[in-house]
Amino acid sequence: MKLLLLLSLFSNLQQQDTTILKNLDSVTVHTYRMNSASTSLPDVSGTIIYAGKHTNQLQLDGSKGNLAQNLARQLFAQIPGLLTWEMDGAGTQVNIGVRGTDAHRSIEMNMRQNGYNTNSDLFGYPENHYSLPLQAVQSIQMVRGAAALQFGPQFGGMMNYVIKQGDSTRPFVLESEQTIGSNNLFNSYNAIGGTKGKLTYYAYYDYRHGDGWRDNSRFDYHAYHANLQYRLNDKGSLSFQFSGMDYVQQIAGGLTDAQFAASAKQSFRSRNFFQPRIYIPALTFKYQFSGNTKLEITSNALSGERNSVQFINAPNVMDTINTSLGTYNPRQVDRDYYTGVTAEARLLHNYRIGKVHSTLAAGIRFSTSKTRRKQKGTGTTGSDFDLHLTKAYGIDLHLNTENYAAYAENIFQLTNRFSVTPGVRYERINTDLTGVINNGSSAVSYQGNRHFPLFGTGLEYKVNNFSQLYGNISQAYRPYLYASVTPADRLDRIDPNLKDTRGYDIDLGYRGHVSDLVRFDINVFYVYYGNRIGLITFKGDDAASHLLTTNVGNASNKGVEAYLECSLSRLFHVVRGVNDVRIFNSLAYQHGRYNSTTINNAGVNTDIRGKMIENTPDWINKTGITFLHKGLSTGILFSYNSKSYNDALNTAHSSTGVTGLIPGWNVFDWSFNWQLVKGYHFSAGVNNLTNEHYFNRRITMYPGPGILPADGRTFYITAGISI
Repeated sequence: MKLLLLLSLFSNLQQQDTTILKNLDSVTVHTYRMNSASTSLPDVSGTIIYAGKHTNQLQLDGSKGNLAQNLARQLFAQIPGLLTWEMDGAGTQVNIGVRGTDAHRSIEMNMRQNGYNTNSDLFGYPENHYSLPLQAVQSIQMVRGAAALQFGPQFGGMMNYVIKQGDSTRPFVLESEQTIGSNNLFNSYNAIGGTKGKLTYYAYYDYRHGDGWRDNSRFDYHAYHANLQYRLNDKGSLSFQFSGMDYVQQIAGGLTDAQFAASAKQSFRSRNFFQPRIYIPALTFKYQFSGNTKLEITSNALSGERNSVQFINAPNVMDTINTSLGTYNPRQVDRDYYTGVTAEARLLHNYRIGKVHSTLAAGIRFSTSKTRRKQKGTGTTGSDFDLHLTKAYGIDLHLNTENYAAYAENIFQLTNRFSVTPGVRYERINTDLTGVINNGSSAVSYQGNRHFPLFGTGLEYKVNNFSQLYGNISQAYRPYLYASVTPADRLDRIDPNLKDTRGYDIDLGYRGHVSDLVRFDINVFYVYYGNRIGLITFKGDDAASHLLTTNVGNASNKGVEAYLECSLSRLFHVVRGVNDVRIFNSLAYQHGRYNSTTINNAGVNTDIRGKMIENTPDWINKTGITFLHKGLSTGILFSYNSKSYNDALNTAHSSTGVTGLIPGWNVFDWSFNWQLVKGYHFSAGVNNLTNEHYFNRRITMYPGPGILPADGRTFYITAGISI
């Protein structure tokens, strides 16, 4: 690294202003630094307490992976245990889960952007349809299950995307990255930002197009965001943000095992399409009353829709011309409409009780969400994206949710090294569902009003200035979804005493760094899922067999999550002329199993004790090595997942491919980045370097059903400027 000795001298002059300033020649000094992309969050940041929790903070870097396609396997590699679902290479949807939670649209994660929620309906329909371009993200913050107290559900914890802000030293900066790649990929990311007086601004627009690696998987994606932040005075600021995203994606559909073995690229669905549109305006007010007290109030709305038109059937049923009609069969049209408003106020206050230093974080939350769900409409027999109907919707539902919550956490710094952080959250959830099912012939209604507290405690012991022991136990919950209280047909029944999934999350870990050589975080965990929801068979008063949606039992997951990163050049002094050689390993071992659980299996109630939790491999491992020389960097990433199953019965095989074993897989990725001169860079890479044919998802619904193959070998090239 080149440092000006003059700057060091000037720093000393700030304290010794009688020293005579002399101009000196610049001196080149060689040094080493970790510059880790993965760290833990500080004990306190803004108005939030992270002390005693298992946290991750990622600084996104184009040299680490494929930003233009939001390739989660690469970009999230340094978060141990994070399960990513790869359904295509479009990057239009990031699907993540941890510790046995469902990765489908991050449904069991509390997903946020700049601190506010992006899930469509956090309690009734928590799928996260919103997906921003990761080129716009400065960092990613993640808290495991201990996030339940300050952020609310889910079991998976909280993930927050922190979007870039305007340059505080210049009035105007232009940022642009243009990417081309395999399968007609083109991505154009363009942003402006800067500071003028009291106003700081940042805005981007991203367009992405491609034909996809599989047949019938083309996509067109648009995303945009603007942030205007006005500094009221030295203590307060007000910012307005607006984000939007929409895309139309052709859905290639699922495959059977035999079809996948013959060719993972093939598709038997050319008329299936998916389109989400999400808009999120937000207003944030920050005020620092003093050095000890600060306030943050955030209010945001979410509106949008989720649309699909599909020929839905098992993958061994072909979508061909119906000879009796002389046309294709009509497709099914499903549409959701979302509106919601959320407001959160957070206060942080530092104080002392005698000699005990304390920090209090407290807050309140209100949200209201409305979903209009129209499903099983009869669409056209055409082949393009067309949402027109030829017959009315068979399902028409109105879904309403209100949520009130309050929380408080407090760090008691009992000694210079040891702190205790107890916390509590109180939730009130009101849900209401009305509408019709069964081709509009059967009315359904449901009302639920729940209120309950959640408790947790964190511990932290600073072993030295470079490492700490931490531990946490927090209660968590997953509210039952609207789908759980909507019978599929008139023979299905809903348990009137249906309960939320309740449980807790325990972490115990040791993290730190050794000088600038090694960074580590080793954590053992235990997660208990009580009252999991499923189906059992019972005889009704009419002597007929019915499927009952009820709480079927419990499950648990225990294991180890470990992260290690080191600078080999600094450690061994073996690679001369190279600025650094860095290696990391992100490893998770988990044992997710059902305990006392009974579910329906072909009309028979079956005990599944000891079966693996769905889509929960025992081993998840990522290993990466990066070589850096001046402005050049290149790296190899190795990813491995062991086997898993997609159903609770752990079915090994099915003729349709809808249920069955998900074999273990391993993939290599290569990336390259070159900072040409200041403000100009070039990057490239090859995804799935050895062209492995694999999949990590079978699914019974959209976007299948069946096996969803991951992409084979693809490449990308990016040229970028920042001036």
